[in-house]
Amino acid sequence: MTRFLLPLGIFLAMVVALGAGLRHDPRELPSALVGKPAPAFALPVLDTPGGTQTLRAADLRGKVWMLNVWASWCTACRTEHPVLVDFAAKSPVPLYGLNYKDTAPAAQAWLRQMGNPYVLSGVDTDGRVGIDFGVYGVPETYIIDAQGVVRYRQVGPVTPDVLERQIKPLLRQLQSGGPRANPA
Repeated sequence: MTRFLLPLGIFLAMVVALGAGLRHDPRELPSALVGKPAPAFALPVLDTPGGTQTLRAADLRGKVWMLNVWASWCTACRTEHPVLVDFAAKSPVPLYGLNYKDTAPAAQAWLRQMGNPYVLSGVDTDGRVGIDFGVYGVPETYIIDAQGVVRYRQVGPVTPDVLERQIKPLLRQLQSGGPRANPA
């Protein structure tokens, strides 16, 4: 009789572990950065010939801003781009780009064709800044508060629904100086 209890116990433990795993949304990737300072970076700006202008995280302190990680080779970026162009045209919150593992000519041509929603877009050719942010893939979008703390991370394309339900309310709260949000 006891020889059947051990396999039964192992089976029940596996069922419990599987059940717990099925409750998690596989699209939700935790970010160790939410609630912590955004990584420091200084990147050449995409549309500056010769890289004479630099985008620095330190220069953005004191204001709420968004960082969108994108690339010309990214299919999902093409899907979200019209949403970002519309958002940037209407929002007082500046949107900055992080051009991830791309070539400058391809990225510049893509922005000319699709429209440029970014105040500036830093060039992260080797992906080191993306690694510092914990980027799993593109697109990803971050909201950083006036103190330089990451308050939100969107993995995958920003959709109109995500923009209305999550991003805009958080931006309004952060701009009004309200309590710090603890988004999902």
